[in-house]
Amino acid sequence: MNFPRLAMAAVASWVLYLGMGFLVHGVLLRDTYMQYVGVMRPGAQANAILPMAFAGALVGFFAFAYVYAKGYEGGGGLQEGLRFGVLVGVLLCAFSGVWDYMLWPIGARLLVAWLVDYVVEFAIYGMVVGLIYKPAAVSVRRPAIV
Repeated sequence: MNFPRLAMAAVASWVLYLGMGFLVHGVLLRDTYMQYVGVMRPGAQANAILPMAFAGALVGFFAFAYVYAKGYEGGGGLQEGLRFGVLVGVLLCAFSGVWDYMLWPIGARLLVAWLVDYVVEFAIYGMVVGLIYKPAAVSVRRPAIV
């Protein structure tokens, strides 16, 4: 495994995530979120824990890049990253988006926006990781434990 490239891929996708998160949630969905301001954290409280959210996302992107590297099958990075990102997006939809909809009093429009966002954004992050990550020149396979 090529750890320097993995780290570069994780950080690059995280930086993109910060920008895309602002664009999607701070600009495109802003009016939709304003309908739910009563169930959201107050602005000052949300801003106080924002560094924790950014740090959590960075850890998540290191895991994202690591899982990509472990499952890398030797194809083109862009295509493998796209497939990987779409699968992660679908996982997030199934395990988070639908359950958030069940838990929080939000409308179907916001749910659909979240589901589309998960798949599209993570497809893009997967492509970034796929373009940056390259396996180490020599890979040593450990024998399987039976």
